Amino acid sequence: MAGVITDDRPPQSDGGQSGPLIVTEDVDLLDDLLRLCAAAGARPEVQHGVPERRGGWDAAPLVLVGDDAVDRVRGAARRRGVVLVGRDQDDSGVWRRAVEIGADHVLVLPDGERWLVDRIADVAEGVGRPALTVGVIGGSGGAGASTLACALAVTAARAGRRTMLVDADPLGGGLDVLLGGEAADGLRWPAFAQSKGRVGGGALEESLPELHSLRVLSWDRGDAVVIPPDAMRAVIAAARRRGGVVVVDLPRRVDEGVAEALAQVDLGLLVVPAELRAVAGARRVASAVGMVLRDLRVVVGGGAGDPAGAGGFGGFGCFDAEEVARLIGLPLVGELPREAGLLAAQAGGMPPGGVERGPLARFCTAFWERVPADATGGGS
Repeated sequence: MAGVITDDRPPQSDGGQSGPLIVTEDVDLLDDLLRLCAAAGARPEVQHGVPERRGGWDAAPLVLVGDDAVDRVRGAARRRGVVLVGRDQDDSGVWRRAVEIGADHVLVLPDGERWLVDRIADVAEGVGRPALTVGVIGGSGGAGASTLACALAVTAARAGRRTMLVDADPLGGGLDVLLGGEAADGLRWPAFAQSKGRVGGGALEESLPELHSLRVLSWDRGDAVVIPPDAMRAVIAAARRRGGVVVVDLPRRVDEGVAEALAQVDLGLLVVPAELRAVAGARRVASAVGMVLRDLRVVVGGGAGDPAGAGGFGGFGCFDAEEVARLIGLPLVGELPREAGLLAAQAGGMPPGGVERGPLARFCTAFWERVPADATGGGS
């Protein structure tokens, strides 16, 4: 179990020690703590008491004090980020001892192992503000959601933001194809399908293909078509911990895996062609998505009959944009502008949004300039 006394985060490391300070003489407890540090990718410092070197206690990003070492640290300066770790589930005195040393948390192994691994990994990764996470969903088939998701990621990366694009639609054909990187080196979703617990944010980022200055988690051309909920939760959480921007291309159906992604999305964009059938279908999608995602907004795009092609952002059919948003009952972000030659540009290796002065890129750039003021996620 893990009991919370205060919820203050530990101080961030200033570039010195990146792992926790462990204070204990209990050999078995030390073995467990070292194992958990290894699982979190952290290198701890081990002491039997308060370190004698200047700043050894104060500067550590996290301090794990074994219950056997309470007497040896009782006189240490009070600080945040101290965890008292024990083994006896029935020891009520542990709370008193935690107060005596100013511990933020009390943790009893083995029940608290998962919580502690996450906390150690946060320290090792230097976690700051989470990424602003935008989900893009098609209100109907061919709405252009994947094209918009790619364009949003490309323009965010071009503006200098750390950007990750996540393809959460296994039936979409792969966003790496839209970006011209189907042959690029790096891992795809099947490599993460069995992920549970915590995935390291840095390790995830480094393992993925880098295309157009952003990282892409896409699908391969195999037969796998399911993202288990645990894997979706772990991967999206890892992507968010790196900060900057995460764009998630989502399918229209909401299964358990998609629900896990939606739970971590700050802002959803529902792309809806201005056609009667598309609006009717989009209302059903909005109803399902809205059960998980509170901030969902409408982007009006071209339909299947659009001369620009591929959801290519041309004529808007029988409704204007405001009417589409009113019928669906969601706020309007705007209309996707027509961009002639989009398919030809992609065939030549230019990604959606890659033409900096093109209408689609300008739309996405304007979106990024507006959204930080009223979205809940972190910035760059």
